[in-house]
Amino acid sequence: MAQAMKIAIVDDEQDMRQSISQWLALSGFDTETFPSAEEALKSVGSDYPGVVISDIRMPGMDGMQFLKKLMSVDSALPVIMITGHGDVPMAVEAMRVGAYDFLEKPFNPDRMTELAKKATQNRRMTLDGRILRRELGDGGTIMKKLVGASPLMERLREDILDIGQAEGHVLIEGETGTGKTLVAHALHAVGAKTGRKFVVVRCAGQDEDELGKRLFGPMEDGGAIPYVEEARGGTLVLEDIEALPMVLQAKLLSWMNDQGTPPETRVVAVCNLQEAGKTCEDCLRPDLFYRLATMTITIPPLRQRGEDILMLFTRFADGFAEEYGCPAPGVSAQEAAQLLQAPWPGNIRQLINIAERAVLQSRRGTGTISSLLMNDHDDVSPVVTTEGKPLKEYVEAFERMLIDNTMRRHKGSIVGVMEELCLPRRTLNEKMAKYGLQRSDYL
Repeated sequence: MAQAMKIAIVDDEQDMRQSISQWLALSGFDTETFPSAEEALKSVGSDYPGVVISDIRMPGMDGMQFLKKLMSVDSALPVIMITGHGDVPMAVEAMRVGAYDFLEKPFNPDRMTELAKKATQNRRMTLDGRILRRELGDGGTIMKKLVGASPLMERLREDILDIGQAEGHVLIEGETGTGKTLVAHALHAVGAKTGRKFVVVRCAGQDEDELGKRLFGPMEDGGAIPYVEEARGGTLVLEDIEALPMVLQAKLLSWMNDQGTPPETRVVAVCNLQEAGKTCEDCLRPDLFYRLATMTITIPPLRQRGEDILMLFTRFADGFAEEYGCPAPGVSAQEAAQLLQAPWPGNIRQLINIAERAVLQSRRGTGTISSLLMNDHDDVSPVVTTEGKPLKEYVEAFERMLIDNTMRRHKGSIVGVMEELCLPRRTLNEKMAKYGLQRSDYL
């Protein structure tokens, strides 16, 4: 969920504070007001989830002193200054110190709304970037997001740890919705370049000339730098590499050749081909393909991950149930079998969608998981995949999900689980060991 953005309004005049707050609230913003800079500093600090609108002329700590204090705490915090007539030189100085922009009294309320909107968008991007960098600085944190106990996922995590320690370029392949960009994040997080720049570029849906300038320069904006310079010494992720025009493929290859061995900047290319019968190799220059495919990671589709499907469904459903303030829906044996048999063309993204809709319809007391699976396709028949699984796999997957859900419900109480499932303690212990379930995870 995106973090809710606030607007802190700082002005010693009560009427001005209230009028700004009312106007912005009517425009859909979450506002809070402060009569002085000193009061505002008690609430506005580093990582403040929003922006600040402050008058310049205030008793005590004035707006310029307040701005300098805020910039020392968080230099990326957007601060919009309100200036009186004749204060333009002061406003220019405020911009030099680090103000986001300024409004001169009497100001146009629509202009304020426009500035607030841009500033909050800017702030959200800054905070999201900080969260991502913190995650990338902790390989263990992001690796935990690659959930799954299936052999395919165990192998994927091992591949990430092995390849992450290497320095060569990497090609990531897999169906849509399998988590290719997350794997790129993990490669960076566990590798030698963790803590350095991590730049993601989407190659699809962009004008060739504009993409070329953004990638390699020269930039029309004198203050901006091309992506290859921004990522220098770190990791450059190229999403939808198959959409990169041939002219830019040649430039990319030339830039990669100029880096030497080992490369200063690691390129992680993400291939997201949707066309049946085509591969990434078909869309790239042979010399570029072989440079990128020095190391390749192929992410398994969800339909091949067995019991991971039920584990993930339970986790997503529990998360949505907590978000919506209602119990998570139960899963019958028939529904568990259908979840395991579904083809999942949309992979993890589709499973997340089904889990959320299951929680919403359960809250209303209508519908079933089976109906969601059927309605998620144009034809009912695709609900069952042709990739059959042994009965033993269905039984074990359902059994694991049942014990996992019951342990969650009883918050790790072994006695409660024994009573509900009518299992002796030794049998329960054996099954928990078999499925890798630990009581400490539920306490």
